[in-house]
Amino acid sequence: MPSPEPPDVGELLRRLAEAGVEFIVVGGAAAVLHGAPITTEDLDIVHRRSPENVSRLKTLLDELDARVRELADRRLPPQESALLGDGHVLLSTNLGPLDCLGTLIDGRGFDELIFHSETIKDEGVEFLVVDLPTLIELKTKSGRAKDRLMLPVLVAVAEQLDDSKR
Repeated sequence: MPSPEPPDVGELLRRLAEAGVEFIVVGGAAAVLHGAPITTEDLDIVHRRSPENVSRLKTLLDELDARVRELADRRLPPQESALLGDGHVLLSTNLGPLDCLGTLIDGRGFDELIFHSETIKDEGVEFLVVDLPTLIELKTKSGRAKDRLMLPVLVAVAEQLDDSKR
């Protein structure tokens, strides 16, 4: 049964990478991976929407007992057609909430964001994370209260990283 617990981000990332899914971490998890002292309630990813990649993602989601959130407890599994689209597929899994995003608020998908991402290697697992300047830009554009609250933290992290490079 899918869990309402915060995600096991490390395990979700490991499973996605091991399944060969092409994705970029965005949202709160990206902020955490850049060193922001915050918590997150889910793992947000932008996945490549090719049929082959979506097939790998769907296979993993089935293994994780993924179900679409907020559908009156109907326990519907995600559909490949939805994962191929540019919308958001918000899921509960047995490792916690996972949001699979076709595109972001500004319309950018995997192919556009790859040029604004960096590779992180953690405990032998390699994956892409949206870079900090782009994350700040995205949080600024979203207009959501929780993103506005996160902005000063992200800007401080960016300034701290700039200072350490000097």
